[in-house]
Amino acid sequence: MHHKTADAPKTAGRVIHGGIHGAHWYDLFVRVTSFGRDRAIREKLIELASPAPGDKVLDVGCGTGTLAIAIKPQVGTGEVHGIDASPEMIQVAKEKSAKDGSDIDFRVALIEAIPFPDASFDLVTSSLMLHHLPDNLKAKGFLEIRRVLKPGGRFMVMDFAAHSHSRLGHHLPSILGHSRGESMVDKLTPMLRDAGFSDVEGILTRHKNFAFIRARQGVSKTLRTTREKGDAHG
Repeated sequence: MHHKTADAPKTAGRVIHGGIHGAHWYDLFVRVTSFGRDRAIREKLIELASPAPGDKVLDVGCGTGTLAIAIKPQVGTGEVHGIDASPEMIQVAKEKSAKDGSDIDFRVALIEAIPFPDASFDLVTSSLMLHHLPDNLKAKGFLEIRRVLKPGGRFMVMDFAAHSHSRLGHHLPSILGHSRGESMVDKLTPMLRDAGFSDVEGILTRHKNFAFIRARQGVSKTLRTTREKGDAHG
């Protein structure tokens, strides 16, 4: 049964629709914009995210599920979940997961209203999604991601290295082989700190047209003090 665009939740972010066929074309589009390096870039993201056996992972803006499916073998008996605002994307993700034999929970949901309880995940990932969101929605999304991360949990972001406000500019830097516009690392790192993340760092890689940013869910001062006292008495 095909989902209809009308079934998509309302959001201020840009959502990729175009029917189920448009969703199937998305993987090809990513391959083209990365000059065929999509697999290597994805592997670098996973390496930096360091999913571990038993981890519970959430991929926000999971698209057709490629990253979530690649992460699943890394966590073994752990759980992998994926959310996306596009019903068409989620349908393709479910089809790919079933074909791969991966037990992954894909569902239609928004970054600004993540349908999981507080402190649910060890790791949250985001790949080529944040450039679709206006800044106020990014800020709301970061607060939601911090909420669903366990204390000390990790957030790993990968996106285009440059942020453009033009409609085509979101993807042209990668297609043309160089970065133009505002640095995504410079833009996102202060926003992540404002949302309460700690250890926020942009990571340089050989993939110059893509930004990799890693952050950690800051442990509250009260919780940190309690842990320090416990360690002292331990």
